[in-house]
Amino acid sequence: MGEEFTVRAAARADLEPVAAICAHYVTTTVTTFEEVPPAAADWQRRLDDLAGRGLPFLVAEQDGTVCGYAYASPWRPKPAYRYTVEDTVYISPSHLGRGIGRALLAALLTGCAQAGARQVIAVIAESGSDASVALHRRLGFTMAGRLRRVGFKHGRWIDTMLMQRDLEPDE
Repeated sequence: MGEEFTVRAAARADLEPVAAICAHYVTTTVTTFEEVPPAAADWQRRLDDLAGRGLPFLVAEQDGTVCGYAYASPWRPKPAYRYTVEDTVYISPSHLGRGIGRALLAALLTGCAQAGARQVIAVIAESGSDASVALHRRLGFTMAGRLRRVGFKHGRWIDTMLMQRDLEPDE
């Protein structure tokens, strides 16, 4: 497999591979608090909702295979939060360590800024791996806090770390 990949807007044809990538993390890790893998139809609703809000949903493709995805969703439903989004980034386990996550997150941040977002929040589950924290740090996120024992999955309590990236720093 070549090392070149493309980051582009997600399309309907990408949703089965997106669902498969997500299913791996749902069933084998605590990195997502989903407990039932969303089906492609669920992903279509999510894609449509985010498109309606003008928020980015991206995929990374390598040699014709979707190998990762990223999207931004509203942080909270109350109107005053309308300029704050939460990022989500997942890479196929067979494509880790190739810079795909960094490329997806960088493109996502650009898309968030173009959509009018001013703050991006990362909610990172304590999984025993620092990879997600390191990725977010490399792209300018700073630690904003820790929520203790807020999730219960695979028989254990899980903390989450909150990281934040200001897309419009104070002058």
